[in-house]
Amino acid sequence: MPNIEKHAHGDFCWIELATNNQTAAIDFYPKIFGWTFKDYPIGPGQVYTVFQLQGRDAAAAMTLRPEELSHGVPPHWNLYVSVESADASAARAAELGGTVLAPPFDVFDSGRMAVVQDPTGAAISIWQAIHHPGTGISASHGTLCWADLSTLDQARAGQFYSDLFGWQIMKEDEDPAHNYWHIKNGEEFIGGIPPSAHHKPGVPAHWLAYFTVSDCDATAAAAKSLGATLYMPPTDFEDVGRISILADPQGAAFAIFKAAARGASAA
Repeated sequence: MPNIEKHAHGDFCWIELATNNQTAAIDFYPKIFGWTFKDYPIGPGQVYTVFQLQGRDAAAAMTLRPEELSHGVPPHWNLYVSVESADASAARAAELGGTVLAPPFDVFDSGRMAVVQDPTGAAISIWQAIHHPGTGISASHGTLCWADLSTLDQARAGQFYSDLFGWQIMKEDEDPAHNYWHIKNGEEFIGGIPPSAHHKPGVPAHWLAYFTVSDCDATAAAAKSLGATLYMPPTDFEDVGRISILADPQGAAFAIFKAAARGASAA
């Protein structure tokens, strides 16, 4: 259960739930992931909930802003990528054809962030750590372990993120139906881009976060009993592991992952 003191540039460094019912989320997730939580005031009548494992930060939750709710933004998980400079990365994202949804701003003394949208429509946050590096624990039940980008244009998205974060995009094979591209940051595989054929029609491009679990079936069953929706029941992927895709009772989608016995990356 490694502790994390600092995230490398280009790593997924934080995971944050934006929801329309923060109280319900605080009830749901600790029951399936074993999280404890602390609330921090961030404005009049607003709190930022930080979930913890073994006393270390693992994730967070906040209520969707009124303007997001008015535009019909559904509950979702936000992924953050560690960068050396939020300003430089946001400017670079715009140069590469992305859209800066939220220009760089300071988050108290914790760090500096921005929200960008890739050219295919998926949003992601960038994080320049100051006093808060992000997730402080990995490889334990209830920790972020992987992320998939669901998009109709693998090539455009892959090139954008490669140019922005320095990711290596590793193509599996040239069969369009099976060509899952792995994302490698430095020496670590951190995510992937499934074939566009797997993207559901009419659904905007988006990131899907994966959490490590000690038992995929038991966690999926517990989530379902608490009101979650199973989009994909626990399924084995050869030499990889067992995966289930679900949505919490408010509709925020995420995946859970139990590595194969010999330990493989999610894919």
